[in-house]
Amino acid sequence: MNARSRAVALWVLAAFFVVAGLNHFLNHGPYLAMMPPYLPWHEGLIIVSGVAEIAGGLGVLIPKMRWLAGWGLIVLLVAVFPANVQVALHGWPGVQIPQWTLWARLPLQGVLIVWVYWVCHGRIE
Repeated sequence: MNARSRAVALWVLAAFFVVAGLNHFLNHGPYLAMMPPYLPWHEGLIIVSGVAEIAGGLGVLIPKMRWLAGWGLIVLLVAVFPANVQVALHGWPGVQIPQWTLWARLPLQGVLIVWVYWVCHGRIE
């Protein structure tokens, strides 16, 4: 892939994480509903993950921060995976979504991890 495609992927990635992070504050109900019951401090974890998504999304736009922001986003994607498993196993309370779509979301975490790695740790010229 050429440098222009990677630059576009970088900006789309940044926008995706900033918007997702802001949504934690604007519409935190869905995030609260997907929290596994064994995790403590649900509201606090939603705030922390929202801040991390915004910081990571902005961080990937700063060349000197991109490497660290990329690893931070990868760690975040791994950390929130249990919430996605919780939704796949038990559904999303209050939301009627076909069960197969909840399971289909799980591999998307891997796609996002690859995307972050490619954009943040590959060369963009």
